[in-house]
Amino acid sequence: MKKLFLLLATFNLLWPRLAWPADYDVVIRHGRIADGSGNPAFFADVAVKGGRIAAIGRIEKKGRTEIDATGLVVAPGFIDVHTHADEITDQPLAENFLRMGVTTVVVGNCGDSTLDVDQYFREIATKKVSLNVATLIGHNRVREKVMGGDFDRPPTAPELEQMKALVDRAMKAGAVGLSTGLIYLPGVFSKTDEIVELAKMVKPYDGLYASHMRHEDSRILEALDEFMRVAREAQVRGEVSHLKLSGEKSWGRADEVLAYLDKVRAEGLDITQDQYAYTASSTTLRQLIPDEAFDGGDQKFLSILRDPEQKKKLAEKIKNQILARGRTDFAYAVIASYKHDPSLNGLNIVEAAKKLRGSDSLDDQIETILEIQKNGSGNGVFHGMNETDLQKFMRHPNTMIACDSGLREFGKDVPHPRGYGNNARVLGRYVRELKVLRLEDAIRKMTSLPANTFQFKQRGELREGNWADITIFDPEKITDPATYNDPHHYAVGIPCVLVNGVVTIQNNAHTGAKAGVGLPHLAPLALGKLPK
Repeated sequence: MKKLFLLLATFNLLWPRLAWPADYDVVIRHGRIADGSGNPAFFADVAVKGGRIAAIGRIEKKGRTEIDATGLVVAPGFIDVHTHADEITDQPLAENFLRMGVTTVVVGNCGDSTLDVDQYFREIATKKVSLNVATLIGHNRVREKVMGGDFDRPPTAPELEQMKALVDRAMKAGAVGLSTGLIYLPGVFSKTDEIVELAKMVKPYDGLYASHMRHEDSRILEALDEFMRVAREAQVRGEVSHLKLSGEKSWGRADEVLAYLDKVRAEGLDITQDQYAYTASSTTLRQLIPDEAFDGGDQKFLSILRDPEQKKKLAEKIKNQILARGRTDFAYAVIASYKHDPSLNGLNIVEAAKKLRGSDSLDDQIETILEIQKNGSGNGVFHGMNETDLQKFMRHPNTMIACDSGLREFGKDVPHPRGYGNNARVLGRYVRELKVLRLEDAIRKMTSLPANTFQFKQRGELREGNWADITIFDPEKITDPATYNDPHHYAVGIPCVLVNGVVTIQNNAHTGAKAGVGLPHLAPLALGKLPK
């Protein structure tokens, strides 16, 4: 009998371990918790169950997956509010984003988006992706749809009504707001009144207005005036996309710009801004050519090239433009991707002219620019910002961290390194090395600030009940090995990332998980009901 009693007692002790399932899906132990609020970090465990954060504190119960975060920081998954990852269903793993800790992206920026937002979210749900996706509705695509190639004019009254209807339809389907790209076709030809009328369509949905403004150089205050007029007259929240001061003539004005932003906020406008952590921008090489050459689309441009007199006048305009900016050549502009001749990728325009034409004179550089555009154009990296201004913008409490990058195909072309390293660069260079930001403040700029601004419910903070988007990183090792000359390197020091409670990056490698969801604005998905 005594032996039977001992046997039963032993069985009772082992029974919970042998027969009961684990209490949690994942338990992250011994980490330093930076919860996204900006408050001081603290040491605790985090338990995840059913895609949500189930508990934070000292956790005795077990998880099916146990993660030892000793020496690591446990933070909310980073939210990037300015990306061009619109093709997410074609590259669903989104590894360049996840490997730098990003678990949610906003697409549809700079006026470029899908027009059918409802279909876009259906594709995300059907095809499955590895991170969460929200979208803006892009003004350029709306304008193009309604006005065709006849751009350099205001829309007619019926055209404006059609454009407003497209914006309203997108907002009903869950767009987070309206975006403009006022240096791009066809938005460059739009007037402020048109933008105000379209921005009014997002107000009933409490959407916001995000803008790549007309000027980010010495005319930035003029551009900000237009931006604020749209926000004020449409009565909407505003997001200044990738805040910067481009070109030597505009350097040193960060304090003036920030004072302007603080003033309008004090007057009652709800304005925020985002920024990437590099002193070079990236966009199409078409931006080196005056806008009027494209009124009527590419055919108008090609007709100019066929007419020697018109081509000569265009070349003169390009020359006067560069000289007026205080530059004597196009060495600041580097070819990132050019399908027609990939051998030019990584060369600046001066080097490309020497290779193609045997001369790097300014005239030959301009001929090279026109030839590139004639053959389908390409993307470039443009060096033109000041480190001091960058750091001042970064310190401002309303500045979010956003990479302004698309999805990367590893090894393809010579793209801007921000698509691989932006968040890691902030935490490595600007937090650890230069101490521009406190760790907790930097994480807030990547998590709760964007979540609150774009109204992503139950995301952006490590809090019981929130969705378990979690990034785990080593504060002593996190860095961005991607460079301008050699960009294809994933961020280092981020060994583990969870998306909606599913381990998606583990031991510095993608697990293949596709637990991301679409996040329609103020719709059931955004309120925390994940699809089955």
